[in-house]
Amino acid sequence: MTLIKSISGIRGTIGGKVGDSLTPYDVVKFTAAYATWLQGQHPPKTKCKIVLGRDARISGPMIHQLVCGTLTAKGMDVIDVGLSTTPTVEMAVTFHNAHGGIILTASHNPKQWNALKLLNDKGEFISAADGEQLLKIAENDNMEFAQINQIGTVTTDDTAIQKHIEAILALPLVNKKAIAEKKFKVVIDCVNSSGGIALPPLLKALGVEEVTELYCTPDGNFPHNPEPLPEHLTDLSKTVVKKKAHLGISVDPDVDRLALVCEDGEMFGEEYTLVAVADYVLKNIKGNTVSNLSSTRALRDVTEKAGGTYYASAVGEVNVVEMMKAKQAVIGGEGNGGVIYPELHYGRDALAGIALFLSHLALYGKSVSMLRASYPDYFISKNKIELTPEISVDGVLESMKEKYKKHKINSIDGVKIEFEKEWVHLRKSNTEPIIRIYAESESLTTAENLAEKIILDIKEVINHPAQA
Repeated sequence: MTLIKSISGIRGTIGGKVGDSLTPYDVVKFTAAYATWLQGQHPPKTKCKIVLGRDARISGPMIHQLVCGTLTAKGMDVIDVGLSTTPTVEMAVTFHNAHGGIILTASHNPKQWNALKLLNDKGEFISAADGEQLLKIAENDNMEFAQINQIGTVTTDDTAIQKHIEAILALPLVNKKAIAEKKFKVVIDCVNSSGGIALPPLLKALGVEEVTELYCTPDGNFPHNPEPLPEHLTDLSKTVVKKKAHLGISVDPDVDRLALVCEDGEMFGEEYTLVAVADYVLKNIKGNTVSNLSSTRALRDVTEKAGGTYYASAVGEVNVVEMMKAKQAVIGGEGNGGVIYPELHYGRDALAGIALFLSHLALYGKSVSMLRASYPDYFISKNKIELTPEISVDGVLESMKEKYKKHKINSIDGVKIEFEKEWVHLRKSNTEPIIRIYAESESLTTAENLAEKIILDIKEVINHPAQA
């Protein structure tokens, strides 16, 4: 059993002992801590409004009842959007002028997981500083609940997804006319979660001619591992070829990650979702881009070709958004298929990504595989090295910085070492003595060799610290 308390939310497995997993007690405690923190951000006696939504996980209704009851017990009015997507809830916060929001989803994690993702009044994930304050409130366990006449209310909003779609259709770069003229045939895999109620109406509104639905029943019975990685999308790939579709689309359970399949059944590449969308945006709007340190170099190539400047942030959506604002980026996101388009809102949004990608594809006029071939090829090797608890992970990273000090080093999040055509990124885990090692090059073999070289260097540092 696992319970992970991070700055952006509380994530854990269902069942087990209090404090070791996401039990009802823990759900209530951290929901009350969030409500207490939020009330502290506003003048006394402010009647806070909170938007609440969830993905289709089996545990969703149970967690929803606990969270809803706790919020009203804290004197907050709940706007319940029910079964929804993470980006939809984020947008609903601003639409309702709410003080915050909670999304009940464990994103790409398997069905035994669930989580409370916590938003501020802008519909964005709370900051690191706010998250730390919230966790301290939960630890102190000193929270006060509303008297009988101050108990909050619950109202439902079943229009949130439709309003989200309407906002996407209103974006100047979403070309509904061009999409409709192409008479696209698309296959979608929504992993039996919220995408099943969001993607079909979006694609219909965009003018897609034919949609084949795979796993679109939102009952939380994931038919495969819900993370949209190539090894989990074999059914989608086969169906795209069988149906002679132009494109395959896969989303994770809360619809903030987008993975695409080419017409020949080959993967477009999760890292290249953002690259393609950014390419389209930059063809129309000059500006800068941001992704995290572990994302592909291809975004930088596309950005610089368009005359913009690329910036790398620390890993994590909160960090990407913060840098996007600081650098006035016109598009950004993460290499896991997370597209953030600030013209709409500052959150990863697969629905917006779909609309922008289809607009790009329609105007490009060729196949998805040909579009993918138009971008530079990079390959990422993902590895990790487990250390014993007594070894200082920070010390190892400092030694690696010193060893490669003649190269360009970025240390805002671990250590990223840049070579002429390659890079390697070393990050420590926040929960266990592990160093994650991501390496990218123009060939997978070279990336794997680079990662192996770094792993050997780390082992040398550990075995002979005085020589490092």
